[in-house]
Order: sequence, then structure tokens, then C-alpha cells
Amino acid sequence: MALTIGVDVGGTKIASGVVDEEGRILESGVRNSPATSPEKIAVTIAEAVQELAARHDVEAVGIGAAGFIDETRSVVRFAPNLAWREEPLREKVADLVGLPVVVENDANAMAWGEYRFGAGRGESHVVCVTVGTGIGAGIVLDGALYRGRWGMGAEFGHMQAVPGGRPCGCGNRGCWERYASGSALLMDAVEYAEADPSTAPHLLRLGGSIEGVRGEHVTEAARLGDRASLAAFASLGGWIAQGLADMAAVLDPGRFIIGGGVSRAADLFVDTVRAEFAARLTGRGHRPLADIRVAELGAAAGVAGAADLARIR
Repeated sequence: MALTIGVDVGGTKIASGVVDEEGRILESGVRNSPATSPEKIAVTIAEAVQELAARHDVEAVGIGAAGFIDETRSVVRFAPNLAWREEPLREKVADLVGLPVVVENDANAMAWGEYRFGAGRGESHVVCVTVGTGIGAGIVLDGALYRGRWGMGAEFGHMQAVPGGRPCGCGNRGCWERYASGSALLMDAVEYAEADPSTAPHLLRLGGSIEGVRGEHVTEAARLGDRASLAAFASLGGWIAQGLADMAAVLDPGRFIIGGGVSRAADLFVDTVRAEFAARLTGRGHRPLADIRVAELGAAAGVAGAADLARIR
């Protein structure tokens, strides 16, 4: 059975794994990501690949990278959280490891992993939305990964949701991810707690102060019944639903998959997403409702998806 290596490169860590044709990860590893140095990132990726390849007969490498990847699946045009600017990543890593390499956007890799081996199985039209610090997305249409003309499609997090709204790191204002992400969840919970501290006793205790509140505190406080944190999750669910309804009007997928770090708390907001999606969908009542599911593979989706995409060269 053909084996490939998948690598998922983020701002703080680089995860890697040997993956078989059924999406099973046979061996994996994690290294710190030297995010400020393109040369060191390439070397670290190569070291992770070489370590795994020394113990397995692998035929190719797929790299999922958090950034804009060109249409040839080789150059990272821009990465907001890494030092890549017009970085020829495929060439650098291929030269170091002596194997064929493909580079893909990390959200695309995750979407492909879920489509092939996770929550997307059995559905040919899938949109996967990763809800974390920001929002990423990947699209599979009629069984094929949609990348756009220049390889930079599916950046739904930067659709304008509120004209002149919250400033975004992309340089615009009012982007969807400023209202429907982990960062937005934290911002909303803090605002609610500041407006009425009596609604957030657990949140304030966990954080020690308003300034000390973190995302994980919002989830824990919501589970303990804090009204401020529950309201923040309700807002998050509504904003996610609005974005999914807008995407359904354009792409008409059969299934949406919600992944990313915030999906670990999906029980606190996914019912809101489903209800609000049904209420906001254009043509509601006269069209089928897309299925909305939570990602199944977790952090393994990016590695499994990148490895499988390495077989499509």
C-alpha cells in the first residue's frame, strides 16, 4: 500500500505523519515552528520528513501551509502568521528530502482530509469551515478540491459581514472572521462581562480579572452556566450560521463541516448554527437544507489531507 507523508505547518508547531491510502496515520511527530525564518521552517519540515522516511517507504510529501498558495501548489505567496513572502517552499523542501512535494493551503488540506476520511464521507459537495483564531475554509465540489484560478479561493473569513465594522488583520474592516471566530468569541464574552459583571462570576474567577480572560475560560465558564459566556456562544453560532447561509446561496453544498479549535466546544453552539442557518437561508422552505456536522478528525485532518493530496500530482 502506497504511503505518503503529510505535514501541517502552523504558526507555533509543525505536525507530520506517515499516512496510508485509507487515511490512517501510521506514525506521527510534532516540532516547534520557527515562524520568523523561512529557511529554518523549510529545514524543520525536511527534518521531520527525513525522520519518518527513514522508517517507512514513502513516495511523496504533502505540506499544508497557513497562507496563500499559488496555482502550481508550490509557492507560498503570503502567510499572515509566518515569515513567508513569495516563498518557493516546494522547491526548497524537495531539494532537501529528495521526494516529490506538493504544497496546499492548510484549510484546503483539512477539508480534503474530512471529505476523504472524516465527516465528509459520502457527500460529493462539501464546505469545511475551520473556526479558530480566524476562519479558514476549503471547498470540495463534485468530488474535486476547488482552489480558484490563482489557488487562493475559499477565503470566506474575509467576506465583509459588517461594512466599516471591526478592523481585521487583512487590512479591511468588518470581515466575517471578526464576528465568527475564537477571537470574536473572547471579545464578545469580555464585552458582556464588562457591561454587567454579575453575568460572568465564573469567567472573572477563571481569568482573575477582565484582562486575564482567555478563550478556554469562556468555554469553561459557559459550561458552568455564566450568562455572559453563553451569550457569546449564542452570538458566535448566529454569525457562523449567517456565513454558512451566504455560502449556501453561492455554492449549494450538501454538507457543511465545522472544524478548528473552537469546534471542540461545538456542543455549546452547533444547535444554534443549525437553527439559525435554517432561518436565514435564502429560499428557505423551498430547498433542501445542507447537513451541518462537526469535524471528526481533529488535528489529524490536516496531516491526513495533505498526505492524500500528495498522491494527486
